[in-house]
Amino acid sequence: MNVYIITGASKGIGKALAEELLKDENNHVVGVSRTCSIKHPNYRHQPLDFSDIPAVEHNLQKVFLPYKDAERLVLINNAGVVGDIGYVGEGMPNERFEFVFDVNVIVPAMLMNTFLEVYREQQAQKVVVNISSGAGKYPVDGWASYCASKAAIDMLSQTVQLEQDKRGTGVKVFALSPGVVDTHMQEQIRESDASRFSTVEKFRQYKENNELASPEEVAVKIADFLNHTNNYNEVVVSVRNM
Repeated sequence: MNVYIITGASKGIGKALAEELLKDENNHVVGVSRTCSIKHPNYRHQPLDFSDIPAVEHNLQKVFLPYKDAERLVLINNAGVVGDIGYVGEGMPNERFEFVFDVNVIVPAMLMNTFLEVYREQQAQKVVVNISSGAGKYPVDGWASYCASKAAIDMLSQTVQLEQDKRGTGVKVFALSPGVVDTHMQEQIRESDASRFSTVEKFRQYKENNELASPEEVAVKIADFLNHTNNYNEVVVSVRNM
């Protein structure tokens, strides 16, 4: 039995990936999200609101149940938000930075920390995939909090992999960029004001020119990646190179 714990599994890439993985009867999926949109005998929904840190902390034990028969345990930190798009120092509410970092960095770090601790003694193969973004490598005006949060996820992933290597655990940790995907986040980006995000027209053109990958297409690639993680030695990887 393989167990995949996927955050943000109610829509977008998370839902598409859960459904793709559930095509294999040997796979069991735990979807961690506010709402449940999947019904399958091998699917378990765990409701969590990532903007409520105390509630996440209180309910972590419900996410990571004992799976003594698992041959493979995989945590996929997929949930994420772009946050308010706009320039720092120009009317950006301070609490919006906290919201983006809570969802994009703090909760994934908590989940990864708990996952590694709870299953530390278990002999199953263990993999962590943190969904990242090219925005963590290149600055985009109007996206300060999002870019910074994804850069943090990249470095967090690399540091944890270094630690696991030093401990000789065999755990694999990745920061995976899915590329430009036709999700709700993209809708939000396209609706931005050009005065607060200078390259918004480029993202509108992606949609008009049908250049956005569908969540289902990306899910197939990620599922294939998950079946071949031993072939990858770099922590920071991109779906575009698969």
